[in-house]
Amino acid sequence: MKKLLAYCLLGLPLVASLPAHAQTWPSKTVRWLVPYPAGGGSDFLARTIGQQLSTQIGQPVVVDNKPGGNTAIAAADVARSAPDGHTVLSADNGTMVFNPALYKSLNYSPTKDLAPVTLMGRFPMILVVSPSVTAKDAKEFIAQIKAKPDGINYASAGAGSPHHLAMELLKIEAGLKMTHAPYRGAAPALADVAGGQVPAMMVDLAAGAGFIKGGKVRPLAVANAKRLPQLPDVPTFAELGYKNVEAAALVGMVVPAATPADVVANLNKQVVAAINAPDVHKKLIDFGVEPVGNTSAQFAELLKSETTRWHKLIRDLNITLD
Repeated sequence: MKKLLAYCLLGLPLVASLPAHAQTWPSKTVRWLVPYPAGGGSDFLARTIGQQLSTQIGQPVVVDNKPGGNTAIAAADVARSAPDGHTVLSADNGTMVFNPALYKSLNYSPTKDLAPVTLMGRFPMILVVSPSVTAKDAKEFIAQIKAKPDGINYASAGAGSPHHLAMELLKIEAGLKMTHAPYRGAAPALADVAGGQVPAMMVDLAAGAGFIKGGKVRPLAVANAKRLPQLPDVPTFAELGYKNVEAAALVGMVVPAATPADVVANLNKQVVAAINAPDVHKKLIDFGVEPVGNTSAQFAELLKSETTRWHKLIRDLNITLD
């Protein structure tokens, strides 16, 4: 009995030395804000990973769709939430990179109010055109645009979206004259490209797969470092001579900036494990997402480099949304 008591007492300092936050997270429902309506790529990502995360941590994970303000409404909500790891946000590069350059004033700061947990997935951009476009490939299409004195119009999922800025990047790199026609989401934009009202747009595979598979739009090139496994016959822009035309919607998880480091580390560990669960991994790939799941430091470094890259483009083009 004395030996047993001695062993128990020896173990007490170890328990006491554990950070209080590590012992208490998760202690209740995790609220996961998605700054877009239900049914889109970010929503699918959160719900697919969230279901697995809930199983792992033994607590409910509730997805809360809160669209508006180019993701700023949901971002501000999370920024002002209790920094305990129980309120998280699906934050894309619009939230963390583009918005500070596009708006003169924001109701949150990506660097001061939010802390990165992990990059969950990438949605590489694809140049698609209407079936009415006669060009057989991307090179011919670019040549056709250059031959038009007034250029062409192009659609996007919205002003300031990755789809919009990816096309602006192509415009600069290829020296094209194109006029932006923003839509409220990828679906209506794709519908008009399919119908021939607008000849082209950049879209991610998650949003555009149905239109591409159904032959309603044609993919000409991917803005990715390598060809997409789902579209093996579609070349990258680098293969066409435009090596700088790389763009993707980057969707990661962030938390309030004051969240303790041990909670962020625990959350990162659990979310990365959920992403790498075989069935989750397969679902994401099948949907058109490139699963990632990196460290918080790697995600932070990516956001820093993306900010440098895209803020220059936005300044050079003088794009503002105020």
